[in-house]
This record gives sequence, C-alpha cells and structure tokens, in this order.
Amino acid sequence: MLEKIREGSQGPAAKIILGVVILSFALAGIGGYLGQTTEQPVAEVNGAKISQTEFARAYQNERARLEQQFGEYFAQISADPAYMARIREGVVDRLVQQELQNQLALELGLRVSDEQVKNAILEMPYFQLGGQFSNDRYLQLIRQMNFQPDTFREYLREEMTRNQLVTAVAGSDFMLPSELKSAIALQQQTRDLDYLVLNKGKLADQVEVSEQEIKDYYQLNQSQFQSPERVAVQYLELKASDVTPTKEISEDDVLAYYEESKNQYTEPEKRRVAHILVEGSAEDAEVQQKAQAILEELKGGADFAELAQEKSDDVVSAEIGGDLDWIERDMMDPEFEAAAFALENVGDITDVVASEFGLHVIKLTDIQRQQVKEYDDVKDELRAELERAEKVDAFYQKQTEVTELAFEIADSLEDAAIAAGVELKSTELLARNALPAPLNTPAVSSAIFTPEVLEDRVNSGVLEVGNEHIVVVRVQDYQAAAPKPLEEVSAQIKTKLVNDKASSLIKEHTQALFAQLQDGKSLEEIAAGEELEVQSDKALNRQSYSLSPAIVSKAFQLPHPVEGQPQFAMVELNNGDAALLKLNSVTTPEVSDDIDAQQKQSISMAQINQNYNAFVSALEAQAEVKRPKINVTEEN
Repeated sequence: MLEKIREGSQGPAAKIILGVVILSFALAGIGGYLGQTTEQPVAEVNGAKISQTEFARAYQNERARLEQQFGEYFAQISADPAYMARIREGVVDRLVQQELQNQLALELGLRVSDEQVKNAILEMPYFQLGGQFSNDRYLQLIRQMNFQPDTFREYLREEMTRNQLVTAVAGSDFMLPSELKSAIALQQQTRDLDYLVLNKGKLADQVEVSEQEIKDYYQLNQSQFQSPERVAVQYLELKASDVTPTKEISEDDVLAYYEESKNQYTEPEKRRVAHILVEGSAEDAEVQQKAQAILEELKGGADFAELAQEKSDDVVSAEIGGDLDWIERDMMDPEFEAAAFALENVGDITDVVASEFGLHVIKLTDIQRQQVKEYDDVKDELRAELERAEKVDAFYQKQTEVTELAFEIADSLEDAAIAAGVELKSTELLARNALPAPLNTPAVSSAIFTPEVLEDRVNSGVLEVGNEHIVVVRVQDYQAAAPKPLEEVSAQIKTKLVNDKASSLIKEHTQALFAQLQDGKSLEEIAAGEELEVQSDKALNRQSYSLSPAIVSKAFQLPHPVEGQPQFAMVELNNGDAALLKLNSVTTPEVSDDIDAQQKQSISMAQINQNYNAFVSALEAQAEVKRPKINVTEEN
C-alpha cells in the first residue's frame, strides 16, 4: 500500500492534481472575508477541530472561484441566501474530507521530504519569471497569502502528502476495452425530454409573513445575525527598507567586498561534448569489443557525428551527432565527467570510458574557459548589497531598542516609536479579518486577541511579519460580538421566510400536478392550466449547461421508456422552484473500437472522480464527524 502511494505521487496524474490544487487554495487569502470570531469550530473530525479561520480562507477561495466563473452575474447569484448557504456547506464538506485524508496519511506514516517540497516550489509557474524561479516573486506572493516561508512550506507539504494518498487511491485508469466502450456509450447517450418549470415566485404574492413570525425567527436564530467583534489598534511598524543606515558606503568598501566575493562572480569552465554510447555492462566482452571497434574507427579517421548517428545507443543524442550540449562539473556521471574534463584540445577524443550507463567514447567540441566578471560590471550590484547590509544592521539595532522599550513602558508605544524613528499608526474599529496589512497575518491577529493585549491593554511583543519587518501593537478600543438589532435584519428575515413558504407551496403544488400526470393527464394539459408552455430538449446530454443541473441529473436517473410509454418525474431545483419531467426516449450511440486518446482520458478522469468520491465517503462513514451550525457573516 505504501509503495503504491509513493509511486502514485510521482505519476502524471499526481502532477496534474498538484498543479491545480496547490495555489488555487492559498492565493485567494482571507482578506475579503469577515466572520464571527468565536472559538467554536465549524466541524470536528475524530476530535480534530476545523477552525473558523480555516473555513474563512477556504470560503473566500470558493467565492473568488465563483466570481471568476460567473463574472458580473455572481452578484445576482450570491444575493440568494439559500444558494450561499449551500456554498458554505460545500466548503465545510471539503475541509472535512481534507482532514480525514490528513489523518489517514499520518496513520500510514506518509510524509513529503524537504527536497520534494523545494522542487515543487521551484517548478511552480507562479514563482517564475521568464521561465526561471524568482525568489523575490516567491516571497512577494506568499506574503500576499499571509504566509511566511516556513509556514508555506508546511502548507505545501500537507497538500502534497494528501495528494500522494488521493492519487494512489483514486488514480487507477485501468479499464477493459468493453468497459471503456460501455462507459463512452453512456457518456454520449442523449435523451428526448419535455419539461415544465413551476416558478415559486408566482406564489410569493400569496405568502404572508407576520411581524410575530419575524420576531420568532430572530429569537431562535440570533446566531445567524451576529455583528463580529471589532477592535481598534495602535501599532508601530519597522522595516529594514525604511531604515537610514548610519554609515556611508565608500568606493574602497565596494572594492574590498569585490575581492572578498570574487568567487560569486566567477563563471565556471564549461565544455561542450558529444559521445557515442554502447549500452551494457563494462564487464561484458561483447560490449567492450563493440566500444573498442568504434574507437578504432574514429582513430582511423571516421566522422564522429556520422558514427554516432549510426552506432550510438543514446537514440536522442545520436540524431544530432552525439551532441550533449554544454556541461559543467558535478553535472554528469563522475567517470564520464573526469574523462571529458581531462581532454585538452577541441576535437580530442577519449579512450573507452565506463559509466553506470555503459561504455562511451567522448569528443570535446568546444571550451568556455572560467570567466570572472570585471569590477565595473558588478560594482553597482555590490554597493546595493553593502547598503542593504547596513540597513539590516541598523534595523536590528532599532529592533533591540523597540523590544526593550515596548516591554519596559508597557502602556504606551510613544517611546518605542521615537527610538525606531517612525510614526505610530492607528485603525478604526474593525473586525479581526478586516485588519489591514501588516496586521492581517495570523501571528499579529492572534496577538491582538490575547487576554494581555486585549483586556490588560499592554503592548504586544515584537511580531515578525516578514524578513526584517516587525510590528508592535496595542489595543485602543474593543466591541464584543453581538446580535444585530431586529430592525436591521427584519427585511432579510422576511425575504427568507417568504422564500421558504413559497418553496413549500410550490413543492405541494407540484406534487399535486405530478399525481395528475400519473393519473393520465398530459403534460401539455397541465401546462395550459398553469398558463405555461412545455419546453423540450430532443437531444439532452449529460454535459448540458442550458438546463438546471437538477433537471439534467434527474433526467438521466429515470429508467428507459418501455413500449413507447414515457417516464415521468418531479424534481426540486436549487433555487426553490420545481419541475415536472417527461422522458420520451433514450438514444445510446454505437461506439467503434477505435477510441481516441482524448476520449480515453475523459473516461479515465471520470473514473478517478468516481473512485475519489467513493474513497472519501468510506472515510467519512468510519469517522466521527460533528458539524455545529456555522455562524458567519459577510461584511462589505
């Protein structure tokens, strides 16, 4: 099992999943989401709590995804409280699934190594400029995500470990040819469907909601209408980039630093080589004989490139005359490298060289000697480094002073700010997750809400929010979380109650109409009585986006019509409306034996998704999962 998991983590499916998952979750951050900051978790999984902060981050990510998907229409969609409630429930479900996977990975002893995490970071296109990893871009982006390098690495390690598990369990793409054909036939199946949508809005005018009902709902559900706790803080912010160094950098300083750092500006010797490879053991007489024969031909004047094309077992380089491009030391097999760098002149060839890959004859085709950048070419860069170092030294001196003064004079930041040479900053009353940068990091937010800082009103300790970047905070004002006044939420409650009642009425009405269908009344007659028109889709497919997903799903769950007799169904739609369905016929296409790669991949991904859903369902069935009611609000 463990071996399969480790193998799965290296396959293409794993890399696809990793590329999709890793930063889509993290990059959204949590800045735009405000929620009630109670310590009550949104869920517990085998005793492990999923915090409001975790939920906030995941929920904001889902909102960002939906906004990108629906564009300007998202504002209209998100105005439906029932729809957004389902989104929140879906986010909690995913967090529960992730925690179950984390626990199983821990039980199995799975862990991604530091080297694997490092390689994943280096390969992420998010952190690259011009196809190359950029450390500055990496640090900039993870700070935007409210991560420090160490916490981001651990986040990434957790994602990759979970990915190992999921890929191994869900990633099998083996199917028999007959199974593949059946799956494609089902996927391409179409259905002839008539349907009638009954809008709850037509019944909303018949719904009455009394003031007493609004009050009763408010009293029973005050937790849904909480104003988040708010805090106003004063803070000191100190960054190395803003510090004025005490020492001017002279030309002599730069020159001395150049001499000390010359090795950093030295480009090592490079060699361009070609080779002819004979695969096999160096102990094999036949292999030795073949390699020696090639060497003799070369010594006799044979063209190296032509001989490589004809006889080299390295089929990739053979096509280009055995060329391996430029190499440096510590790039190749040690024996191969030693022989290549022992050649003195362009055009020289080695004797037969043994490596772990077989026997080689190597030719030196070009040399780029070791080069040292001239002082004038790098002096500006060196000066910037020295000035940066001076700023950092000055920063740490000021940090020491700030640390001492913020502790010694615990009820004021004035003296610490004077020592740091910065102006104090303040915020208005804000919810925890509305705090501006640099206060919106988990470390600072947690410090603000500790009893010492929040209740005793003493200065926090020095808090690192980045490289050579610190803050110290103190609370100036605080408002506890409290229910919003009834007058403020009365209209919202009334809308919900009207929607709920209208949904119940339309459901009852649709059930009555469905009974008429079953008694023999036609869908067209029912439509006429409702002053509606029957709509049709003569070739409905599973991927249809023109109809409600609930209608499509129900249509493909219905059994085939028998002897020309249609199948009927009713279905509740996600927006509270309802629909009557009439399935007239089913068309299943013939699938040829010639199945293209795209079809195979599509079916395989569907199989992976099915395996994954079964996997997480089995995990959850065996777990103890608690889902307290989620009390969150969104503040604009």
